[in-house]
Amino acid sequence: MRNGPHVHVFPDWKDNPYLNLLSLAPTAQGFQFSGRTTYPSLLATLRDLRRDDTMHFHWTAPIVQSAPSRWKALRRVRTLAAELDAAKSRGAHVIWTIHNRMPHELDHPEAERKLYGVLADAADVIHIMSPATADVLADIVHLPEDKVLQIPHPSYAGVYDTEITRAQARESMQLADNEYAVLFLGQVRPYKGIDMLLAATAGITRVDGKRPVLLLAGAASPEAVAQFDDLRPDGLRTVTSFTPVPDEEIARWYRAADVAVFPYRAILNSGSVHLAATMHVPVILPGLPHLTEQFREQRWVRFFDTEHPVDSLRSVLSDQDFDGLDELDFERFTAPISPWRVSQRYGDVLRRLSSTQRA
Repeated sequence: MRNGPHVHVFPDWKDNPYLNLLSLAPTAQGFQFSGRTTYPSLLATLRDLRRDDTMHFHWTAPIVQSAPSRWKALRRVRTLAAELDAAKSRGAHVIWTIHNRMPHELDHPEAERKLYGVLADAADVIHIMSPATADVLADIVHLPEDKVLQIPHPSYAGVYDTEITRAQARESMQLADNEYAVLFLGQVRPYKGIDMLLAATAGITRVDGKRPVLLLAGAASPEAVAQFDDLRPDGLRTVTSFTPVPDEEIARWYRAADVAVFPYRAILNSGSVHLAATMHVPVILPGLPHLTEQFREQRWVRFFDTEHPVDSLRSVLSDQDFDGLDELDFERFTAPISPWRVSQRYGDVLRRLSSTQRA
């Protein structure tokens, strides 16, 4: 394998499957990946960038949201802008993947908005996954059309062990045939609407003629666990694990589930939806315009009204009509976005930037 140009990823979270999937094809093509996770190490990397290197920004929160004060957050943005200008003058490239409308924990909104403007100006390519990204972010930043490139979020085909059967998974959680398993899997954080899910399930006695059981798995702070205990409805059976779910356990939770619910208060893209589709589990999502536009043709997706989330979610759960789904319904969605196909498209972007610089 030849030694190709360097791609520096920020933040480079080694346990993030999305980042690993995206780099599959480019790594095979000879691109060399490395990365950093903190603002000081990001600056050091930018200062080392040379001709044909690429700086790829993903989640922006570590840049300014970790700053101890407003003025230091703003100073970070100015410093980053200067370092990006210098790196590009040396022939480096910049890619920005937009994962969220804004960071979920937002201590310095003014600085974050300015940071978005800096990244939009500096980026050679602005990678979006949701086709409505520019509209969703229109009040925050203008995304130049000639820079925007949509590459969808990949499926998780081949990533997680799927050999466990549904019967084995349900038996491991002591789920009976007359119980309907409602799954939430992911970090338990305020914006994810666990309180709404609990309130919605409180008034449900039967789903598809079965007793509902809530499966809840994911890392949670002590405060989040305490909130869950306070809000859990009397009589609702729950199966919980408030720790990070190991990769080898993810399939077990999904195989046991009848439906996955993601009652997010704020969402632009969600890998959880693609994971559920990969696991052939139907989902219920907030009926935000960009989500309904993106997923309305999928028979395995239902939406609840965000204006009346608890009542609507309770109604959608109670009246769910996922009968008749088969594997093809999910595979029509996941086949075109296999990890290898998506990473090949990303590799095409990297090769195009490199060839443009050499021309």
